[in-house]
Amino acid sequence: MDKPQQLRRLIPLIALALVLPACLTSGGGDQASFQIPRDGSVVELDEGNFEASVAAVDYLFVDFHAPWCGHCKRLAPQLDEAAPVLAGLSTPIVVAKVNAEKYKKLGSKYGVDGFPTLMLFDHGVPTEYTGSRKAGLLIESLKKLVAPHVSVLESTQQSKVLFSKPVQIFHYLLDLGVDESSIAEYGARYKKKAWFSIAKDFSEDMMAVYDFDKIPALVSLNTKYNEQSVFYGPFEGTFLHDFIQQSLLPITVPINAETLKMLKDDDRKVVLTVLEDEFDETSTQLIKVLRSAANANHDLVFGYVGVKQWEEFTEPFHDSKTSQLPKMIVWDKDEEYEVVEGSGNLQEGDHGSQISRFLEGYRAGRTAKKSVGGRTLTLLGVNALYILLFLVAVLIVLMFFSGQGEEDRQPTRAHQE
Repeated sequence: MDKPQQLRRLIPLIALALVLPACLTSGGGDQASFQIPRDGSVVELDEGNFEASVAAVDYLFVDFHAPWCGHCKRLAPQLDEAAPVLAGLSTPIVVAKVNAEKYKKLGSKYGVDGFPTLMLFDHGVPTEYTGSRKAGLLIESLKKLVAPHVSVLESTQQSKVLFSKPVQIFHYLLDLGVDESSIAEYGARYKKKAWFSIAKDFSEDMMAVYDFDKIPALVSLNTKYNEQSVFYGPFEGTFLHDFIQQSLLPITVPINAETLKMLKDDDRKVVLTVLEDEFDETSTQLIKVLRSAANANHDLVFGYVGVKQWEEFTEPFHDSKTSQLPKMIVWDKDEEYEVVEGSGNLQEGDHGSQISRFLEGYRAGRTAKKSVGGRTLTLLGVNALYILLFLVAVLIVLMFFSGQGEEDRQPTRAHQE
């Protein structure tokens, strides 16, 4: 091979060697020089600057939205209100939004299948946010997600501020001989569900208000449901674990979409009371009795639901034509429930004694198992009409392809003849 021919073959390689470093330097320079605004405004991002934005800040809260989405439009002013507060935190959170209808690749990459979808990027790692969208509660929820696993409270005043938050709180009052690492472990495990804190200073007034009379003690406060409980130990093994896990739920659980998600993480069965209306006077008194039963039977979850509040959910457990209310069953949170023979329906009178007989019958095994009719939790809240329409659509599709097959085979037979 002569030298001119060798040189001609080398020219593309030489050009590539010269251009490639320049391209790499240019690309890296753009990302390094990108400056995401930190002035408290909601930043609009696109496919060109999204990844650079994620890399530029420790915490980025992103609203994946669509212009036509009504929920997105209602969310926008809440984000505008929250953004300057979040940007001013000691651990700043930048709020941004992406038109996922326009930038479909970004939506697809992060699994956006509905609008709005909210995600918190913690040092580049995305987690979907499903909490409140009201500005005040959104701020408190995000502050919790970026806070230390366990907060240290130096004064009674700091404790009062923490207790005013509408979330689940575990307040740990520290004394000598208690292993702090146990609380830190649970603080990390349940960070998205509860605040954990260690109080180094507290007053006698505080002890009276929160109903503990000695230390060490673990006080659980659920300000949303106005409930509290105290645990004096032992602070190890299953004792501590059981108290914390059980305290994540209210003592008596109102069954709704939110609490159903919470129940998934609890391995206990549910003593479910079906009511006509959760808020009438008779039901209110019965719920108080259920609270007493729940406090004495920590191995079970005590829940209640009103037909008036969620009729579709109650249908598998209650026949409106033949069954009277209130009614109690034991539900496995899936497709089976148990009816206690002779004790399921609550009569007027002493509800406490009737609930005791129900629990005695359940523990003695005097039960009959029943099925919710093959429905799962995801189907209990779906209108039967939509299910029927879906099945009809599937049938039409099958009939269409079946007809196509007949048409395809017909010319073949004619040709063979």
